[in-house]
Amino acid sequence: MKFLNILSTVLLPAMIIQGCNQPVKPEAETVPVSTPDARIIATVYSSGFEHAHDTYNGISSASDGKIYYVLCSQLMDVAGQMYSFDPKSATIEHLGDLTEICGEKDMKVVAQGKSHVNFVESGGKLYFSTHLGYYSIIDGMEKTGVPSGDYKAYRGGHLLAFDMKTKTFEDFGTGPHNEGIITMNMDTARGLIYGLSWPTGYLFRYDVAKKELQDLGPVTGKGEDGKGEDFRVVCRSIAIDPENGSVFFTNAEGQIKCLKLGQNVVETVEGEDMRKDYFGTYDIFTSGSMAYNWRQVFWYSPEKKIYGVHGNSGYLFRLDPVVPRMEVLERLTSVPSKLTGMGDQFSYGYLGFKLGPDGRTIYYLTGGPIYIDGKRVKGAISTAKGEAKGLEDLHLITYDIPTGKYLDNGAVFYPDGQRPLYVNSIAIGDDGTVYTLARITENGKTRTDLISFPGPYKK
Repeated sequence: MKFLNILSTVLLPAMIIQGCNQPVKPEAETVPVSTPDARIIATVYSSGFEHAHDTYNGISSASDGKIYYVLCSQLMDVAGQMYSFDPKSATIEHLGDLTEICGEKDMKVVAQGKSHVNFVESGGKLYFSTHLGYYSIIDGMEKTGVPSGDYKAYRGGHLLAFDMKTKTFEDFGTGPHNEGIITMNMDTARGLIYGLSWPTGYLFRYDVAKKELQDLGPVTGKGEDGKGEDFRVVCRSIAIDPENGSVFFTNAEGQIKCLKLGQNVVETVEGEDMRKDYFGTYDIFTSGSMAYNWRQVFWYSPEKKIYGVHGNSGYLFRLDPVVPRMEVLERLTSVPSKLTGMGDQFSYGYLGFKLGPDGRTIYYLTGGPIYIDGKRVKGAISTAKGEAKGLEDLHLITYDIPTGKYLDNGAVFYPDGQRPLYVNSIAIGDDGTVYTLARITENGKTRTDLISFPGPYKK
């Protein structure tokens, strides 16, 4: 008995100590969840351009930590303006007038009203292009603006580079056939710029070192210059494989097109296309949507695949162009939009789609329906102050590529309660701050300008 007591006094504490030394399970990690009802408050900036109109793309973050952007104009004789924003000092610098940059200041020609593309950085320079912002409505369609008075016709979009160190511009000349440049990307490894013109949709390639432009012809029927079975909407985004230099875009029929490095003939990727039941059904001969074109895409090097969003449906997809195989991953619209089961109110879809600085998070700015007294608002509403308000909320969506985690981070508002309107651009700063260009109404006047708001992820 005494022996048992000795055992108990020795072994029992040892067992207890051993039990205490077992690995302690960590508390469950906080799993991020969607917060669609959250209100994200934006900071509004004033760039000093009273004529600024809706901007499509036209904003990017750069390696110097600044945000570069173009505010557009829809006037015949007023050009778009380029700026930079320094987050460290919260200051805006005016960099140039697009018409002056293109050497057309005293020519009395239709202004270089827009830049419809994102900046591409290479060798300390930002490469981009210009587009017209002045249109004439003919037969119910936007057409290249017919000049009035002693003004002459638009001379065509220019290919440009901005040196961030010297703050100087280089003009490489105009694209093909005096048309605007609506789509552009750059193979930075080889110094080749690719673009699509508007309204016809000529594909071109520009060799920066050789200063040579090659017009590769129309790739989407007769483009957007008329109505009928000969015309098609022009693709707004080009993806480039940085390893082999292949260029990818789509057409209204949903075909995926490929231009291989050094070739002058566009091929169709056989065995895969953009015609998916989830994307919807479209009349490719009727304007008003992007049809079966993708809306915005980027090349994702870790997987050697293209990630993109289809316009009206808002579906995120991943394309392996080699297999080829497309996977429809997630409807990237806001939670309120998902609950209604409806497509985006902007039938072209949204361009505010970009990979974040962490190399794994997709950021997307999209619409969300507004409800008042339980009823969905389908038209403009007014406040007691008589301010025009928009048709949709603006939601910030994020998608983590490795885990497939979708988050609706909430709706964006200005400090006075107004909503950002007509948003089709996005840039993400090094610290995770989100920047975009949106309509702002102050003192009874509406302009487009830079705004920013906190993103969900910080450096």
